[in-house]
Amino acid sequence: MKPYGRAERVGGLIQQALSEILTKSIKDPRLKSVSITGVKMTADLKLARIYFITSGHFSNREEASAGFAKARGYIRNTLAQVLELRHMPELKFFYDESIEYAVHIENVIKRLHNENESDYPTTEEQ
Repeated sequence: MKPYGRAERVGGLIQQALSEILTKSIKDPRLKSVSITGVKMTADLKLARIYFITSGHFSNREEASAGFAKARGYIRNTLAQVLELRHMPELKFFYDESIEYAVHIENVIKRLHNENESDYPTTEEQ
C-alpha cells in the first residue's frame, strides 16, 4: 500500500507542474511574484484548491487573484496536456494566509517574551 492517497499524489503533481508553468509560460505580470504553496484535492479528484503567496503587499494578492482568474483556462489546458489525467479537476485559487499568520504569532510571542523580561529582573539586576 502506498503511503499517500491518490489525491495527495495528484495534488503534488499539479503543484509541481503549475510552478513550472508560472515560471516558464505565463506572461501576465500580476503572476510573476507568485509562489504556489500547496494544492489540496478533493477525494474524487474533481476540484483542486490551489494556495499561493505573493512577494509584496495586499494589493499584489488581489492582482494575483485577478491574474489567476484570467489565466485559469490556459492553466487548466496546459496542466491537462502535461499531466495527462483522464479528468482534469476544476481549479480554484486561494491566497495562503498561513505564512502571514505564522509571522503574526511569532511577533506576539516575541512581544510577550520582551514584556515578561522587563517585568522580572534578572539576578544580575537585583
